[in-house]
This record gives sequence, structure tokens and C-alpha cells, in this order.
Amino acid sequence: MKGFWPQLNVVLKKLLRIAKAFFITAGVVFTLMIALGFTEKPYWIYYWLGTSESQIEKTPDYIVVMGGGGMPGGEGMMRCFYAAAAADSFPNARLIIALPADSLNFSESDTYKMFQEIVFRGVDSTRISFEIEGTNTFTQARNIAGSLEKSNSILVITSPEHTRRSVLTFKKAGIAFVGGWPAFETAIDNNLLLTKTERRQKFQTPERQVSLRYNIWNYLKLEIIIAREFMALGYYKVRGYI
Repeated sequence: MKGFWPQLNVVLKKLLRIAKAFFITAGVVFTLMIALGFTEKPYWIYYWLGTSESQIEKTPDYIVVMGGGGMPGGEGMMRCFYAAAAADSFPNARLIIALPADSLNFSESDTYKMFQEIVFRGVDSTRISFEIEGTNTFTQARNIAGSLEKSNSILVITSPEHTRRSVLTFKKAGIAFVGGWPAFETAIDNNLLLTKTERRQKFQTPERQVSLRYNIWNYLKLEIIIAREFMALGYYKVRGYI
């Protein structure tokens, strides 16, 4: 027992040093995130993720709509909206909805609801097929690439932060021509959030400034999305998926 307390004291000191380093690091990261939230940097990084690999080099033979969570849902609805627009722009392209589904209960699945939404937006149902076996971007790309000719061209519809990784994954899977349509949201005019009197004022009080009321929080959310996606890109790079 004589040696127990000195050893415990050493362990506690090490834990305190680790905890101190952790909280200092967390504080620095949080401060940087807040500071970046007052700038447009998060948006432009987000924009880069959506557009850096989105070039369409060849008219697509297939439009691949990546699943975006449950339906109805923000990401899923946005992807369906852009998928319908892409189908209208490329009338000869077939569509593939890539989202896991229970084949025994397909009519109740989110995949089928995406199908219904795209058809509701005017796309001929006979143009649409499904990839329901893949459970992530890599397996979906592998399965779709395995069912197509290597010379086929595809257009990937997905969320902006997911576009770069999706396109690179399909290219690595062997598709020769891959482009992307990032499903960007559109924002309303900030002036609509101000009263007529406030619009005429040169300065607004802090609680009425749109940049403080909304932008900083939106940018903080984007920073989390960006951090997650860069971790995913790193993982895919290490695994050889991209």
C-alpha cells in the first residue's frame, strides 16, 4: 500500500496534464471556428467541395442520384429536385437512384419515395432504375460501375459537400467520364428579413443584423459539415477508394 498512493498521484498528474492539453486545444479550435464564422471562408470551402470535380466532360448516359437520408427530408428532396432538372436537361440519360432499401418492402422504402418525387416532377418512370445493395458511397459506386460499360458517362447528383468524394469514387471505380451536379440550396434576399425602416438605416443594432442573426450560425454548421467531409475524404484516400 505504501507504493500505491505515490503511483496514483503520478497517474492523476498525467491525467490532469492530458485533460489540460485537451481543453486548451478544444478552446483554440472553438475560438478559430467562431472567428471563421464571421468570415465567408466556410462557404467558399463548401463551394469548392461542390464544384471542384463537377465538370461535365461528356453528355451523360446515366444520372446517378445519391440517396440523402430519409424521405421526406431536406437533402433527399433537394437531390430529387436537381435530378428532375438534370433529366430535363439530358433527356436521353437514364436515372439510377442509389439508396439502400429492403427489397421485400420496397414500396415503403425511402428509395421508392425518392422515385415518386422524381416522377412527380415530370420524369418518365421508365427511365429510372435502382441500386439498393450498396451501403455507402464506395459500394454504391462499385456496384453501379460494375453494371455499366467503362465508356459510359455519368452525372452524379448529391449534396455539395459530398460531390467531390462521389465523383472521385466513381472515377476510381472505373467510369471514364464522371461529372457532378451539387444540390446547392438558394438563399432568400437578406433585405427581406429587415423592416422597411431598417433597410433605410445605414446601421442596424446588433440583434437586427442579418449577418449576426443567421450567417454566423449557418457558417458554424458548414464548418462541422466540412470537417466531417474532409475526414471522409482522408479515409477514402487511405483505403484507396479515391
